[in-house]
Amino acid sequence: MNEQKVYQILHQYVPEASLQYCFALWKNNPFTLKITKSRQSKVGDFTAKRNIKTPQITLNNDLNPYLFLVTYIHEVAHLHVFVRHGNRVEPHGDEWKNVFQRLMIPLLDISVFPEEILHVLRLHMVNPKASSFADSDLTKAFRLFDKNASNFACLSDLPEGSIFQFQHRYFQKGKIKRTRIVCKEIKSKRNYLIPADVLVSDVQLSLL
Repeated sequence: MNEQKVYQILHQYVPEASLQYCFALWKNNPFTLKITKSRQSKVGDFTAKRNIKTPQITLNNDLNPYLFLVTYIHEVAHLHVFVRHGNRVEPHGDEWKNVFQRLMIPLLDISVFPEEILHVLRLHMVNPKASSFADSDLTKAFRLFDKNASNFACLSDLPEGSIFQFQHRYFQKGKIKRTRIVCKEIKSKRNYLIPADVLVSDVQLSLL
């Protein structure tokens, strides 16, 4: 993958103040950078095998610049760990956490992230989780900057009994169980456990 293509992708998706840093990370350890359509199961991933010359990082095309940047660094950290340790360590173990923290330090600045994200991101980086979505405060901060945020609502913010659309199906919100909520699909009447922090649409609020 040539430098111009990578630079163009990064220029399109990351905050301007982070562009040169992100590009330097690629130049120091080149990989295939691929932008994909939105995926429900993940926002990015890293793939590498000893018999494949060039590792690959994929990122969803619908991420706002700040979430894209953090996800990019998250995956580059996987690359650094793979180069040094191969597959001999846990994917999100201490080795990955240490690299992720080190790579993020130059970016934890108001010139890169707005204050609404920067404060909670700094707290998150003290002990980063495998997914930024496991941190509800950080998830909410990122969502403030989503282009279509006004068209969606966070499931945890809806009153019990509300009707909503998720993954092209309609549900009614029920009781919360830890980090998930019991929701009944309207059509089948079956119950499903849905993560509390997912974004849902076409909301009909309960008046109860």
